[in-house]
This record gives sequence, structure tokens and C-alpha cells, in this order.
Amino acid sequence: MSSYTPQTDLPLERSRLIGVILGGISYGAYLLLTVQAVIALMQRPRNGQKIANNRRTLLCYTLITFALGTVCFAGTTKYTEMIWIDLRDAPGGPIALIENPMHYRINFMAIFCGYVGEWLMQALLLYRCFVIWNWERYVMVPMVALYTGMIGVAIVVLVQAGTGAVFYHINATLAYLAFQVAHTMLYTILVAKRLLSIRGLMKTALDEYDSGTYDTIILMVVESAMAYTIFVIIYIVAFAVHSNSLSTLCFLSINQVQGITQLFIIIRVARGRAVTHDWSTRNAPAAPTTLAFA
Repeated sequence: MSSYTPQTDLPLERSRLIGVILGGISYGAYLLLTVQAVIALMQRPRNGQKIANNRRTLLCYTLITFALGTVCFAGTTKYTEMIWIDLRDAPGGPIALIENPMHYRINFMAIFCGYVGEWLMQALLLYRCFVIWNWERYVMVPMVALYTGMIGVAIVVLVQAGTGAVFYHINATLAYLAFQVAHTMLYTILVAKRLLSIRGLMKTALDEYDSGTYDTIILMVVESAMAYTIFVIIYIVAFAVHSNSLSTLCFLSINQVQGITQLFIIIRVARGRAVTHDWSTRNAPAAPTTLAFA
């Protein structure tokens, strides 16, 4: 009889199982908001107001990112099943499978789709910022630099993980997460600054102008970005201090959390409550009653 006993780390194993369960809950919320966004994008807003001109693009974007998120979640769930059922007798036991997730194609595909989905979501932030700032070069350069750096570091993470490095020991992951936070925060600051500037122009042109519309959009942008940023910062801290259990919990839900925060804005866009290129380039427009982000 074999006396082999696989290594054990019960907190890490529990965090993997709990993380998949929480990931399922967040995926359910993501699915619900995706359905709402698709319905809103396919319907004309009430009172006949104009929908965002590129609603077909937003619809395709929503469906593509959701498809990537679905593949990511499905692959992660299947791999979790394999850890304790199909591969339970693998060398090193469940711990080795959790720490080296790239050894199996299904999980590599899941993680890769998750990264691509994150890149697309950050690309939407990039586009929104450019539209609000009327494609100003001094705004585009730092944003594109951060975005390019983020993708480059992500590729390094995938390559290192694919060549056998323990996922929790890949320091490039911290750089990737830091790029995401920096990109999201810079986007938030630039968009909020631009909207505050436009609001100031509106007040100057119209003494009795009610700035509530712009205030609502600024609050929406800040709240959406901050929710995701706080989540990523928790992930960064956990990864930096080698809290593998907390890192696992964050990792298994990060894609859904990012998708959820962006869908809140997309749903409002579909209902005509954002900022258009036209409003961002006028010096003294008439007071708007609704806004459209893209």
C-alpha cells in the first residue's frame, strides 16, 4: 500500500472553493446586468430622447466581454472540479494544482479570456476619456502608455505562468494590477476634471443653470471606478503579503466585478444619461436635460 500523502494547505483549498462560489454569485449579477444592458441598448429611450449614436458598438462590446467572462468563469469552475475529482491523485495534490493553474489548457484558456476581457474593458475607459477630452494629445499619450504597459506586463505574467512558475510567486502580477489601478484612477481624474470644467462653462453661460445633470454623471463615474479600484487594491495587498487565500478569493471574482462596474455606466448610456463628444467641445451650449457618454 502506498504511503504517499499529498501536501495540504486547508485555508488555500477552502479559499479556492469559496472563491468559485462567490464567483458564481458575482457572475449571476453580471449576467443579470448584461441582460438589462442588452435590452436597454436595443430599445429607444422614453420621451423620444436620442440614444448614443454607437449603440450597436456598445451592444457588440457588451456581448463580447460577457462571452469572454463566461468562458473564463466556466473554465475556472471546470478546473476547480478537476482539482478535487478528476485530478485528485495528481502529484502534489490539490495544492499543486491550485498553485500551478497554467499546466492545464482549460484553465489557461479561462485565465487568458479573463485577461482579454479586462483589456477590452480598460479600452472602453480609454475611448471614453478621449471622447470627453476631444482627442487631446497630452491626454492620449499617458493613457495609451499605461494601457500598453498593462497589456505588456499581462503577457509576461501569462508566459511565466505557462513555463511553470508558481502563480502566486509571479511578481509581474503586482505590476499588472498596479497598471490597472493607475489606468482606472487616471481615467477617473481626467473625466471628472473635464466634466467639472464643462459644468463651470454652463454656469457661466446660464446664470440659472441646474448643474445636477453633470453632478450625477461625475458621481456615477467616480463611484464605478472606485468600487473596482478598491477591489483591486485589496487584491494587490493580499498578493504582496503572500496571503494566497485572500488572493485566490479576489482573483476568482475580479473579472466579474470589473464587468459589473462598467455595466452600470453602459445601462445609463443606453438610457441617454452620459456625455457626448458634442457636449465636450461646446463652449456655451444650451442647458441639456440628458447626457450620453459615448
